[in-house]
Amino acid sequence: MSSPEAKAARRAKFEDAFAKIRDELVEHITGEGMPAEAVEWYRNNLNYNVPGGKLNRGMSVVDTVEILKGRKLTEEEYFKAAILGWCVELLQGFFLVSDDIMDTSITRRGQPCWYRVPEIGMIAINDSFMLEGAIYRLLKVHFRSEPYYVDLLDLFHETTYQTEMGQLVDLITAPEDKVDLSKFSLERHRLIVIYKTAYYSFYLPVSCAMLVSRIPESYSVPTSPPTTVRPYELALSILLPLGEYFQIQDDFLDFSGTPEQIGKIGTDIVDNKCSWVVNTALKLATPEQRKDAEKEKTIKALFEELGIRKVYAEYEERVVGDLNKKIDEIVEVEGGLKRQVFQSFLGKIYKRSK
Repeated sequence: MSSPEAKAARRAKFEDAFAKIRDELVEHITGEGMPAEAVEWYRNNLNYNVPGGKLNRGMSVVDTVEILKGRKLTEEEYFKAAILGWCVELLQGFFLVSDDIMDTSITRRGQPCWYRVPEIGMIAINDSFMLEGAIYRLLKVHFRSEPYYVDLLDLFHETTYQTEMGQLVDLITAPEDKVDLSKFSLERHRLIVIYKTAYYSFYLPVSCAMLVSRIPESYSVPTSPPTTVRPYELALSILLPLGEYFQIQDDFLDFSGTPEQIGKIGTDIVDNKCSWVVNTALKLATPEQRKDAEKEKTIKALFEELGIRKVYAEYEERVVGDLNKKIDEIVEVEGGLKRQVFQSFLGKIYKRSK
């Protein structure tokens, strides 16, 4: 089977698991005595807001479990990993539905934002809460008897809170209707990226996979003298910089990529985004050039003048070198972390062009 075919088959299998999960959630609210109209509304909410998109976060849970176990998963193991993957996608759906309302966005994933669908409107706020609530229903039904159940609850609650902190800082730093460059800095950008993106997009899927694979809180590796490894802390120390790199890459592509290449027209400048490109330019610019940074038509030329492409290329090589060094230092033992978990994430991101 060729690579594109294998990728399509992998996605199809993951989507099949969603159909079972969706039906289970719908069956539950039916059993709670909800009227047919509410049941249909909930089903539409799930279908519209959860399975679209690339599904990278959700599928990476399954991929990581497979890497950690070092073999093909049984059907039962696959389904449990897929449930956690879809819990991550439900969390993503909750964030996106509410984020689109806050940003008054028009479209999402090539279709109208949920709140802009006729008859939905502000009921979308409650719909976003129901997507989040579905996570804890699934965890209760499928993981309550597991010794790591409380760890899963803690992980999802903590990650949600961290993401909401990042969203708050982003909203008050860069409101679309008011440009205040004095609030911008690379330090502020890093804080937003780590809290708003890196925790839930990178650490959450891997941590879910580690818990379901029974990776312990700590273990010893046979070095001289023996070393105690704390795998969750180690994973965090790699995945947060990896998530930061991913977002910086996204910011750079918004400036440098063509619509044909990245599949959209870059709007970070027009939308007053607190992006890496803008913050790097502000750091390099003279006071005179900083004034120009408020005129949209001259900004891209200013970025070129300041050599943003070169700064990004140097950043990319430095961060990838640091990440590879950290990954290479992982000592692999039976039942512990595997270097391939992080190599597979980095391999998908490094030098991507869209």
